[in-house]
Amino acid sequence: MTALFFCALMQASHASKTPEITDAGAFLDQTESLRIKDHRHFAERLAQIHRESPALTMAEQWHLRYLDALESSLEGNYAAAEKPLHEVIDHSGDPMLAAKASALLMNNLAVERRYEDAFKLAQQLTIDLPRIQDKTVRLQVLSYLSQMLNLAGQTDLAIKYAHMMEDTVPSVTNSCYARSKLVAALYNAKRLTSSSPELKQVINTCEAAGQPILTTTGQLILGTLFLEEHQPAKTLSLLDRIAPAIRLNQYYPHALSAQAQRAQAYEQLGEDEYARKAALAALAMASPNDISDYLKDAYEVLYRVAKRHDDTASALVYYEHYVAQNKGSLDDAAAQALAYQTVQQRVLTRKLETEELSKQNSVLKLQQALDAKAAEASRLYITLLIILLAAIAFWLFRTLHSQKRFKRMAIRDGLTGIFNHQHFISEAGRVLRLMEKRRGHACLMSIDLDHFKQVNDTHGHVMGDAVLKHAVAICQQHLRPVDLFGRLGGEEFGILLHECCHNQGMDIANQIRLAIEASPMEKDGSAISISASVGLAATDTSGYELLRLCTEADAALYRAKRAGRNRVIADTESDGLLEA
Repeated sequence: MTALFFCALMQASHASKTPEITDAGAFLDQTESLRIKDHRHFAERLAQIHRESPALTMAEQWHLRYLDALESSLEGNYAAAEKPLHEVIDHSGDPMLAAKASALLMNNLAVERRYEDAFKLAQQLTIDLPRIQDKTVRLQVLSYLSQMLNLAGQTDLAIKYAHMMEDTVPSVTNSCYARSKLVAALYNAKRLTSSSPELKQVINTCEAAGQPILTTTGQLILGTLFLEEHQPAKTLSLLDRIAPAIRLNQYYPHALSAQAQRAQAYEQLGEDEYARKAALAALAMASPNDISDYLKDAYEVLYRVAKRHDDTASALVYYEHYVAQNKGSLDDAAAQALAYQTVQQRVLTRKLETEELSKQNSVLKLQQALDAKAAEASRLYITLLIILLAAIAFWLFRTLHSQKRFKRMAIRDGLTGIFNHQHFISEAGRVLRLMEKRRGHACLMSIDLDHFKQVNDTHGHVMGDAVLKHAVAICQQHLRPVDLFGRLGGEEFGILLHECCHNQGMDIANQIRLAIEASPMEKDGSAISISASVGLAATDTSGYELLRLCTEADAALYRAKRAGRNRVIADTESDGLLEA
């Protein structure tokens, strides 16, 4: 939903006759002021100045080059905008114009998912911010910075910059922009409800400022909050009220969000057919390769409706699309966070390098001053130099350690140390594709600890965590380095056995199950018995598609649970149910 605050908003405007160009500088300034409020007029004025080709000073030529890049960005042609923006930054000689170009380039890089480059620019703009004296430019830079930090999950900083926007150039229009960024950050931080005063303020302020795009954005966030609070009737009433504005503005994210919300609202009301039609309408708006939360919501509605109506084939197709959308969103969020942390680590490293150079210069000056002094002063210098080098080495070591730790956290489960759900699924899919090319065999095991909730309830969560780690250690004793082992959630684990046929997989699964059963936990002199149920699916019977293997392994696991737990069951197409 925070994507609704994307800065390249385009609003339909009334056709108007462009005036004759008598003062090129003033004409360019007036054109830039229309970039969001009246995009059509903005484009017409740019076409006019190129058509009439008035005499321009060097500064005006750079300004026009920036506006051309801005138009390319508003039209979604970010590749065409990149080169002229770099030229404006590097060669215009105008610090304020360069700051605006840097902010726009940062925004474009983020849209193209080049997050590391975008956050590098964000870091530089943060450093340059105190030197930006022009209030209008400062407002624009703050707006982009708030948006970028919100993307990185740094919501407190995004909120801070939104407040700074409102204080920079107080006006109704600027309050609309600032409060829009504020609400975006508050929503991303899960700090909004449908009754939050900040949400009401942004809707009223943007409506008063004549900013229909941002007004509708706030109203759609309100509709989402109604859904989260299980008030679908209010969501539908709101969508009906703002539908004419959405049709008039023809802003794609609004139309897509509204359709997805309708589908969710109808489903909450039990109107499955209306929900299905609204979800399909949302999908019809999107391009085949689009990834967004709106499409994820639409596929989820279609999956649940098909499942309730026993349309298994459609439910499976919709579920596959839902998983793909969800994985795309998670991967994108992880990429944003990783890029932000990487840039922060590099900034810290550069800071240490700068400090090192500064201290080395100080040491050289000190050495020159100490040439005439006695041996005692020389010994003191050597001691200080050793301490300095040790401090530098220590900080460099800490920086490298932090980088390695962050990379590990991105793929490992924090409690057990094995792969987390997302990395296990990603690696399993990669391995299965390789196995399919070689026509090798693999088995997927879904393992669930029996009665684990009773362990937590009876002995506490500390003992529950100890049981999980104990079970993981037992499983690892029976696995090879090439096998994949991941925690899927709670007490459920997944194992992908490499180069393993169905019968071998059953043997290994039983070895693991028997080992867990034979290894109770000790607490206060008494034993806590644990056991596991295992579901198994093999490529030689189920094929190499990860989703199908997961589905059949889960189905087998549930059968093992229903059959009394502490057993291994394989679910195959050809052999039916196999139990061990």
